[in-house]
Amino acid sequence: MLKKVASLEKRYFTIGMAGHIDHGKTTLTKALTNVDTDRLKEEKERQISIELGFAPLYEDDEIQISVIDVPGHERFIRQMIAGVAGIDLVVLVVAADEGVMPQTKEHLDILKFLGVKNGIVAITKIDRVDEDWMELVKEDIAKELTGTVFEDAPFVLVDSLSKKGIEKLKQLIIRTLKDQDMRDVKGAFRLPIDQVFTVKGQGTVVRGTVYEGTVEEGQTLTILPKGLDVKARQIQVHHQPAQMAFAGQRAAINLSGVSKEELERGDVLVSSEHFIVTKMIDVVIRVVDKLQHPIKQRMPVKLHIGTAEVMGRIVFFDRNEVIDEKGEILCQLRLDEEIVTKRGDRFILRRPTPVETLGGGWVIDPRGKKYRFGNQTIEELEKKKVGAPKERITSALLEAKSLSVSDLIKRTALDEETLVAHLKMDKDFLLYNEREYTLWEVVYSIKEDLFDRLQDYHQKYPMKTGMNKAELLQSMQKHYPISLLEFVINNGISNQELNRKEQYVSIASFTPHIPQNWSKRTNQLLEELKNDGLKVRPFKDYLTAAGIPERMEHDLRHFLEEQKLIIMQEDPFAYHEEIFSQAIAILKSRTGPEFEVGDAKEILQLSRKYMIPFLEKLDAIGLTKRMENKRIWR
Repeated sequence: MLKKVASLEKRYFTIGMAGHIDHGKTTLTKALTNVDTDRLKEEKERQISIELGFAPLYEDDEIQISVIDVPGHERFIRQMIAGVAGIDLVVLVVAADEGVMPQTKEHLDILKFLGVKNGIVAITKIDRVDEDWMELVKEDIAKELTGTVFEDAPFVLVDSLSKKGIEKLKQLIIRTLKDQDMRDVKGAFRLPIDQVFTVKGQGTVVRGTVYEGTVEEGQTLTILPKGLDVKARQIQVHHQPAQMAFAGQRAAINLSGVSKEELERGDVLVSSEHFIVTKMIDVVIRVVDKLQHPIKQRMPVKLHIGTAEVMGRIVFFDRNEVIDEKGEILCQLRLDEEIVTKRGDRFILRRPTPVETLGGGWVIDPRGKKYRFGNQTIEELEKKKVGAPKERITSALLEAKSLSVSDLIKRTALDEETLVAHLKMDKDFLLYNEREYTLWEVVYSIKEDLFDRLQDYHQKYPMKTGMNKAELLQSMQKHYPISLLEFVINNGISNQELNRKEQYVSIASFTPHIPQNWSKRTNQLLEELKNDGLKVRPFKDYLTAAGIPERMEHDLRHFLEEQKLIIMQEDPFAYHEEIFSQAIAILKSRTGPEFEVGDAKEILQLSRKYMIPFLEKLDAIGLTKRMENKRIWR
């Protein structure tokens, strides 16, 4: 997270309304924003929120705040988790006439496990109770919130219908967020999708909260874990067109290249393939205070992470069941479907049947492996959890491939002195271009990928000098930063592992050559070209006569020219290099410093039809200079 800094950079936040059903979350949201977030017909009829509702709360030059009204009914808990997973502050809504209810407690558990740290308690429907009752309710709420993230949260008394306390609550939200840390807008863009729909004439639209990074209109993006490439045609923030969307904002993005049927809630829209797609994650969890049933080894569980909801099994390495546990448990989740996640991501675990919230935690390592049961595995997981400086730096660089010191500080949460000390003393880390760090492991991986691509290219195009560097960079830039690719290529050239000729890159051991099955026919072509001397036919005629397909003309002609076996005249003619050189030598030996066309015709015994193109070639390559009817040797 980035600290608030004294700058003109605008910051974006999303807050959530949480609490028990019918405690007035939607009505409070409407009082704050003038937007009714119950938009579905069945929501209107049943007077409960089923889907997530969104509304703009406040905006000035410094800050923009959006509101999510999350469902409170137990049956809609998964939508609640999807909404809360991306918020920066929670307003816990408790009705004055009912106090803390079962759903309130479950929401509190979920907020705790998701790591939400900032909260405000809004006591609603205050016009329904007298002053004495209100004091009892406040005491009861304070008692229930002891030990939760809301233990020290301020209380605001409101009535959404009469608007009592609404402005006070709004100003408190604004003041709190203006002093709050902001999300990372400079990292790779990530938006977990919570809604997919179509707009007539526009196509597929996805909506979600931008977890990190920024997205621009026209940008090429990827849908993970499906690996679908799409483009952001249009972006909207609160129904208004926007050129960009930033971390902390609610955004709707119109995508091209994909249909609504191909997408679903839980997919993640990203700007980089550096995000990890996985089915096995090492985690640290805490369980709720009162489990209704034990959590058994390899028991089916439902994972809620971001907006994804995935079935899997929980695997313990130091126990076979959990009945009552106050501390952290190091374990693993083996999932039925792939998810997109990174170290530090928060999640909720629920039992599929009978349904209950089991607990939650955070991802230690998204690249989990199968481990043995026992203390040795627990010790290894503990090391991962603590995250020694080297492990944190390595993990960040494996994910992003290349980072500056300032970016590493953000990703590793290390102080600059500790970070720089490890970067300098550890030989696994490499500083390149004087600004960015990478891992030698990443360099070797890129080099292997690079060589594989060049090897394939050489096999496919054996007559070409090499692969165009721009084309090579473009084919790899989705996977690695351009600056790092440039470094690896230049390093390979310096080490004589790669060759570069003009804009072409090749493996050092590669030599352009004619494929063996065409070498005999190429020799036949050259022989015929030589026999015709300077009285050549179009180059295609020689190809046809030798039985060489027309599709090979460009590469073969370029190769023969590069190898100085032919001299291209004005297209479509070419000379055999030996004949061309001999003709120049004869002409030069039998003329003085200058000569005319007639002199050349007589010496080389050529008609004007063949003589003029030959002389023009001499002019073109700088051997002669035409001066009126004469040519002067240079």
